[in-house]
Amino acid sequence: MGRRNSRRNREFVPLDLDRIRGGLRRTEVRRGREYTVQQVSAERAIKVYTCPGCNLEIPVGQAHVVVFSADNIMGDDAAIADRRHWHSHCWRIA
Repeated sequence: MGRRNSRRNREFVPLDLDRIRGGLRRTEVRRGREYTVQQVSAERAIKVYTCPGCNLEIPVGQAHVVVFSADNIMGDDAAIADRRHWHSHCWRIA
């Protein structure tokens, strides 16, 4: 009896290279709270932000991370609206 290949029945979804280059989301725990963290590559860093860790600018073209609460009581939309851009180093030591 031959092996069934269940992948034939799935719809093909092309690989999103921009998303991969931009970084995958991960969950981290800091001081008992869960945060969603996503890398921003230098190529995708197109605006200036102020890092909440050191209050210095994150210039255009500098790789950094975007952080938002993973357990916001107001829901995912509110959490994303409250996201903050951090220097990668500042987030690591926060």
